[in-house]
Amino acid sequence: MSRTTGRVGWIDLARVAALAGMVVFHFARDLEIFSLVPHGLTMSGGWALFARLVAGSFVFLSGMSLVLAHGQGLRRGAWRRRFLMIVGAAGLVSLATYAAFPQRFVYFGILHSIAAASLIGLAVLRLPAWGMALAGAAVVALHLTIGRALFDSVWLAWTGLSSTVRPSLDFLPLVPWLAPFLFGMALARAVDLRALPELHLPAALTWISRHSLSVYLVHQPVLLGVIWLATRLG
Repeated sequence: MSRTTGRVGWIDLARVAALAGMVVFHFARDLEIFSLVPHGLTMSGGWALFARLVAGSFVFLSGMSLVLAHGQGLRRGAWRRRFLMIVGAAGLVSLATYAAFPQRFVYFGILHSIAAASLIGLAVLRLPAWGMALAGAAVVALHLTIGRALFDSVWLAWTGLSSTVRPSLDFLPLVPWLAPFLFGMALARAVDLRALPELHLPAALTWISRHSLSVYLVHQPVLLGVIWLATRLG
């Protein structure tokens, strides 16, 4: 952990790597939107697996961050501000995608999932690492046994337990995506990251990690604008 900023360099590096993966995937998805690559390319095979790994890494790191920031005692003001920022950003994503793609708008994407997991995470914040890991395993078991067979309502699709799911550009329901969040919490509780060798990152990478939410919100409009401009100039 940096002695001057209080940040854990390894977490910053992992978050920047996840952001880079997100940009790569969304660039490929945007090329698909513009019909510059075959339709459905990013929805199957290696691209689909890559998308899940990137999303899972964000959720996992969010769980770790919750424990690192509040494991020794919940700082209610800081948690509330962060939570409201994520909820607000999730709302912006829903509004923007509804305006552009009303039939497939994002109603419960990665930000919605992280916001819900951050709220649920408070209930297990005082548990030991094994308790958090057990909670994560329970979510996985729920996904593998009941899965989308508990409800039959589109309004409950966000739980991951409903057989009726509305099409969406980005859909990360609580089951099973709450699991990596809880596993991230467990790892942060079990391993003292401050005991690891200190990692000094370039200021630019630390800035990107610190402003990861802003990067998430602006990267897609930038990518779409660049591709649109390139197709017009080409």
